Amino acid sequence: MFGYRLTYVHGEYVMSRGRRITELASTVVRVTTEDGVQGFGEVCPLGPAYLPQHAEGARAALREIAPAVLGLSVENLAAVNVALDGALAGHGYAKSAVDIACWDAYGKAVGRPVHQLLGGLLSERFPLYFAVPLGAVDEMAAYVAARRAEGIHRFQLKLGADPLEDAARATRVVEELGEGDIVVADANGGWGIQDGVVAARALERLPRLFLEQPCATLEECLVVRERTTLPMVLDESIFDVHSLLRAHAAKAMEAINLKVSKVGGLTAARLIRDLAQSLGLRLTIEDTWGGDLVTAAVAHLAASTRPDALFTVSFMNDWTNEHVAGYQPRSSNGFGAAPTAPGLGVDVDAAALGEPLFEIRG
Repeated sequence: MFGYRLTYVHGEYVMSRGRRITELASTVVRVTTEDGVQGFGEVCPLGPAYLPQHAEGARAALREIAPAVLGLSVENLAAVNVALDGALAGHGYAKSAVDIACWDAYGKAVGRPVHQLLGGLLSERFPLYFAVPLGAVDEMAAYVAARRAEGIHRFQLKLGADPLEDAARATRVVEELGEGDIVVADANGGWGIQDGVVAARALERLPRLFLEQPCATLEECLVVRERTTLPMVLDESIFDVHSLLRAHAAKAMEAINLKVSKVGGLTAARLIRDLAQSLGLRLTIEDTWGGDLVTAAVAHLAASTRPDALFTVSFMNDWTNEHVAGYQPRSSNGFGAAPTAPGLGVDVDAAALGEPLFEIRG
């Protein structure tokens, strides 16, 4: 297990409820097979106040679960995940790094890129979005204009403050957009029910706008849902198959935000992705945060997703200054693609990782 710091490329990342990020601790797991094949995975929680996750929690959990997978085959991912769950209840975000590392090693062992193992290549390229930190109206509009000049045409607008001020932010940002652009108004659960309803009604008149996770719980989001015609995306409320089915039965959304580490890794994410596609839902595919390794895992999941089901994707390594795999995969003019080499398809720079935090041998 290795640790390194990731800093935000635009200085300070601001979300609702006063959550501010300038740098985060990321954790990288390396698994090595008896044949010497190495696989890498990464997990980077978005601070301790976003989800029930934090960096030191991931590292403590990894110390607990690592011995459970020694001696297992990376080609038997079902057995790996059963062992992880048997060693520690919950903490799927920590387990995700092991799961992804095993997918990487599995792909390298059989000479296939991970997207082929996840179902095959369906999306050769896919649209990326950039998040717009919560701030002053003119600052957010200028940020959108700058990213749009770089080729980005999908934006996740961070809201969740005063609902009328948020409506002014969204209105100003929409003025910067063209016909082919979309904006997702994402409160990250920051509004209460009343503010969520006020915000939704104020935002309804704006074109090409989607509403994401207005309130913290599914029940609160459903109250807002009943009082707006805006298409809804759920993120923090969807964390496993059961929560997806419950929200779908309640007719709570048209799309979900599928974060790989939030659901426990690529094995669980593939299941949720396939179920969402079968239910007619669209997906944003990404993660809580991370660098090149997180981005590679996201890229392979996105590439094996049906184009009609893929709402948007984020390449987190575009959001960070530090790179441990040569800044690969790399976005191009607002689009991403999965690497084609075996496994995750990226070459990790051992020097960038430094000395291991700990190592367990069988």
